[in-house]
Amino acid sequence: MIGIGHYVAVSSVLFVLGVLGIFLNRKNVIIILMAIELILLAVNINLVAFSSYLHDLTGQIFAMFVLTVAAGEAAVGLAILVIYFRDRGTIAVDDVHHLKG
Repeated sequence: MIGIGHYVAVSSVLFVLGVLGIFLNRKNVIIILMAIELILLAVNINLVAFSSYLHDLTGQIFAMFVLTVAAGEAAVGLAILVIYFRDRGTIAVDDVHHLKG
């Protein structure tokens, strides 16, 4: 039988992979956005698992809000990335410091 510990373990692995993806790869913006999505997915797994374990729908409803925010974040982030690529010709994170000002 799959218990709550299994869900927490999977969620922990996904969260650690997301954090490592952000800290180890500072060159590619798309991979950083995907790592942020992994972190949000780990949080959603925890919300749904504990919501089911406690027989309360609040966590599942909150997970739907997190999914909505994640979809909006991905859309806006990719739109900014496309505009930046059209302007600069690259999406390297090292060149983003030119946007300050």
